[in-house]
Amino acid sequence: MKRAYTLPADGRGMGGGGRGAERHQPRKRFGQNFLVDRHYIERIVAAIAPRPDDTMVEIGPGLGALTRELAGRVRRLTLIEIDRDLAARLQAEFGDDVSLHVVDALGFDFTSLGRGLRVIGNLPYNISSPLLFHLAEHANAIADITVMLQKEVVQRMAAEPDTPAYGRLSVMLQVRFRVERLLLVPAGAFQPAPKVESAVARLTPLETPPAITDTRLFAQLVTAAFGQRRKTLRNALSAWTTAAELQAQGIDPGARGETLAVSDFVRLANALAERRSR
Repeated sequence: MKRAYTLPADGRGMGGGGRGAERHQPRKRFGQNFLVDRHYIERIVAAIAPRPDDTMVEIGPGLGALTRELAGRVRRLTLIEIDRDLAARLQAEFGDDVSLHVVDALGFDFTSLGRGLRVIGNLPYNISSPLLFHLAEHANAIADITVMLQKEVVQRMAAEPDTPAYGRLSVMLQVRFRVERLLLVPAGAFQPAPKVESAVARLTPLETPPAITDTRLFAQLVTAAFGQRRKTLRNALSAWTTAAELQAQGIDPGARGETLAVSDFVRLANALAERRSR
């Protein structure tokens, strides 16, 4: 398999995992916590259930714990790693069995890899939300995403309306994906051990995602609705709409953002976009 090897700009990196963690000094600026517990490595691979014809993309392979399990099971495996030292190790071990890109995943064009991508990764906590939003922009090229994140982030991703964890992240992901929490991973499964527990989540693009007339407006409304959670929608969205317009869309102006379903945000954003186009 042809290998791509490109140099990164300075930026954030991904944590991976595997043998040899004691010989590599984890870098805080890259958010590196390496998965080393064999039990959880096997459980994650079982959850991914790789098939020979899969087009697999691993973000932040690190020391290759998951990479070793996948390299022999799929014919097409692309690795995205920002740490040059780790990339050199991966290149030496896997050679032409993988396609290696030494770049920041936040700026990577995933659609350049084709369609039907199965994305996996142990994502650093400090950039998990921006990276998920970046992947959402490439949802049309993705078959599914299986990622390990801070447990609280996964709770927010999968949260339902009118619950404490429901917020901007919930809406912005659920408008494009079905989100499932698969398993919990304790801090002791990593080296070095993080101060928080982790969880593995699967995101599957919706077969028929809701049509959004103006995606930028939609994102602005969602951000404003959750910007100050104590504010009612009448006040939080006053720069975009009025109480009368909210009522016209079946939304209580006195409600708060966390009470709205994803479909409510879509309906409101599309109505405002239509008004602006007149």
